[in-house]
Amino acid sequence: MVDSQKKGRNRAAGYRKTSGSILRRMKSWLYVLRYILTVVALFVCVLIWKNMRMKIYVESYPFTESSRELRNPYRGFYSLYRFWISEDETDYRQLVKEKYYKDKDTEITLVQICLQAYREGAIEEKGLANIEKLLCELEALDKQLIIRFAYDAEGQNVLVEPESLDIIALHMQQLEPILRKYGKKIFIIQGLFTGNWGEMNGTRYNSSADLQRLAGQLEAVTSSSIYLAVRTPAQWRSIMESEPLKEALEGRLGLFNDGMLGNETDFGTYRPKELLEPDSLFRQSREEELDFQNELLRTVPNGGEVINNNPYNDFENAVSGLAVRRVTYLNQDYDLAVMNKWREAVWNGEDCFQGMDGYSYIERHLGYRLLITEASLVENAEKNGIDVAVTLKNVGFAPMYKKPKIKLTLYSEKEGQSPPIEMKCDIQKLTGGEDAELTETAETKIALGELQRGEYEVYFHMEDPDTGKEIQLANEEEEEEYGYHIGTISLQ
Repeated sequence: MVDSQKKGRNRAAGYRKTSGSILRRMKSWLYVLRYILTVVALFVCVLIWKNMRMKIYVESYPFTESSRELRNPYRGFYSLYRFWISEDETDYRQLVKEKYYKDKDTEITLVQICLQAYREGAIEEKGLANIEKLLCELEALDKQLIIRFAYDAEGQNVLVEPESLDIIALHMQQLEPILRKYGKKIFIIQGLFTGNWGEMNGTRYNSSADLQRLAGQLEAVTSSSIYLAVRTPAQWRSIMESEPLKEALEGRLGLFNDGMLGNETDFGTYRPKELLEPDSLFRQSREEELDFQNELLRTVPNGGEVINNNPYNDFENAVSGLAVRRVTYLNQDYDLAVMNKWREAVWNGEDCFQGMDGYSYIERHLGYRLLITEASLVENAEKNGIDVAVTLKNVGFAPMYKKPKIKLTLYSEKEGQSPPIEMKCDIQKLTGGEDAELTETAETKIALGELQRGEYEVYFHMEDPDTGKEIQLANEEEEEEYGYHIGTISLQ
C-alpha cells in the first residue's frame, strides 16, 4: 500500500515535470514567434514609410555647345617677357608691373630669365636674391608661369654660353630652393639653359651625353609637378635613351617648338626631305615626327611660336597642324604677320563657330576645351539612390594635363548647400585634337536616405587643384554659384 502511494506520487510529479517542460518550450517558441512577427511588422512599416516618403521626381537638363571664349588655366595665347639678372639692386615689383600692365587677357606667360652675367661661374648671392624677388612678384600675377633660363637674348649664344657644362649644372643646383619654393606656380620649364634665346639650337652642348646630364640635373632640382620641355623630338629621344631618365621623366618631359608651321621642317625640327636617312641630329622625316608627337603629346604639353608667313600656317592648314601637334599654348605676339593672317580668315564649318575669325577660332581651341554633351539623373530603387552621369567631350587641340577635382553639389532652399560629392572620371583620356569625338563619363550616386523631403537642385563643378580656379565649360548654359545646373530632384 505504501509502495503504491509512492508510485502514484512519483507518477504525478513526473506528469507535472513534463507538462512544465512543455509549457516552458511553448513560451520560448511564443517569444521567438513574437520577435519574428515584430521584425516583420517593423520591416513592413519601414517599407510603407519609405514608399510614403520617397515619391521621387527627377529631371535632367539638356546642354548645347557654345563658341564663347573660356578663361581656363594652363592654356591659350601668351606673351614673352625677358628679365636680365645681375648683382644690381632692382625693384622687381615695379618692373613686373610695368611689363604686365597691359597683359590682362592671358592665363599663362613665358618668362625668359637671362643668366649671362654669370656665364663664368656661380650665381652670386645678390643674383639669387634677385631671381627670388622676381618669382615672388610673378607669383602674385594671376597667371601660370612658363620659365626659360638662358645665357643669350640676341641669337649669339656661341659668344656668351658658359665654356663648361659644369657651370650650367652648378646654376641648376643653385636654383633648386627657389624653383621648389615657387613650384606650384610654374607650369613648364622650357629648355636646358642652352642655345640661342634658350631654344637649344646654336649650342655646343647638344650631344646625347650633354642632353642627358642637363636633363637629369634639372629633373633633380625641380618638383615633379613641373613639366619640362625640350626643343625637338630627336632631343627628347636622346634623353630618354637613358633608362633612369626615362623612368624619372616619363609623363613629365614634353616639347616646345618655336619654329612651328614655319616651313616643311618646322625650321629644322624634322629631317629635310632630301635626306633619306637619319642625320647627325637623329631627326626623322616630317611624317614620322608628326606621328611621334601626336602620340607623345597625349600625356605631356607642347607649345611655342608660329613663324614665317607661308602656306603651312595658312588658317586651314594651321588648324589641322596645331591639332596633330596637340598644341596647348602659343605666342600671341610672334609672328604678327601670321596672327594677322588668321584674323582675316573665317571659319566656315557647320557648327557653333561658323563665321568666327580664324584667330579667335584658334584661341578657343588651344589646349583643352571641355563641354557637357549629356547629363542624366536616374532613380536606382534597388540601392535607394539616384545614379548621376555627366558625359564630357574635349574639342580642343590638346588634353587637360592637370587632373581636376570633379564634384557634384546639391542645394535646397530648406537645407542649403550639401557637402560636395566626388565624381569619378578619367578625363585625361579626352586627348582632343584628332580625337575630339571621344567622350568620357563622370559618375556618382546620391544616397536618398541622407536627404529630407523637398526639392534639390543638382550642380556639376570642376576645379583645378593647384590654382583653385573653376574650369569653365564650352556650353551655352552659364555656370551658376554652385556649378553647372544639370538637374532637379524632388522628394515628396
